[in-house]
Amino acid sequence: MVGCVGCFWGLLGCCLVAVCSFSFLSPAWIVRERGGRRGAAAAPDDEGGEVSFGLLWHCAEPWRRTRDCYAFGGLARFGEIPSGSWQTSAVLCSGGCALLAFSSLLAVIVIFLPGGACERRVCTLASYIQTAAVFIMGSGLLVYPFGLGSTTVRRHCENSSLYYAGDCQIGWGYMLAIVGVMLSVFLPFFAKYAPKEHASPTPIPTIL
Repeated sequence: MVGCVGCFWGLLGCCLVAVCSFSFLSPAWIVRERGGRRGAAAAPDDEGGEVSFGLLWHCAEPWRRTRDCYAFGGLARFGEIPSGSWQTSAVLCSGGCALLAFSSLLAVIVIFLPGGACERRVCTLASYIQTAAVFIMGSGLLVYPFGLGSTTVRRHCENSSLYYAGDCQIGWGYMLAIVGVMLSVFLPFFAKYAPKEHASPTPIPTIL
């Protein structure tokens, strides 16, 4: 018998893995709109066009030019990420997302397992992994704004500093990552009720 809570738990976990993966690969964590630089002259490489930063991507769309995106991350180019805080955030977010994906796979497996001790153990293991994933990804999101004071970001976002984006603003990618982590908090609670068999209530003794 397939449990409704288990199915919802597995479906929610898979959806949140997709959301977190999409947001972590997005280049729109920090965004500067077209003509967003105030006061100082625009840098010659962007000419006042749109600029956006993500965990692993940087995009620029100068005036009268096509959009240009490139990755400054990856295993071979990890050191090109412009801030140690962003490097730490990339490791934490990608690691947390990987843990969330593994726990979601366990949640899907639970759907097809027969009720019993094995099913409960898998649910417990998945809930622990999901809890760890939430803390790891949340830590990565908290560390990311520390990189706003780096030289590369300050060159595009005038007066940016720790937890202040200057002429830039928070993009939809970062907000989507926050929403994904916040929803992931509920996964360990659903794991508690995912097993198909629960302890039956204590029977009322029959009075002879």
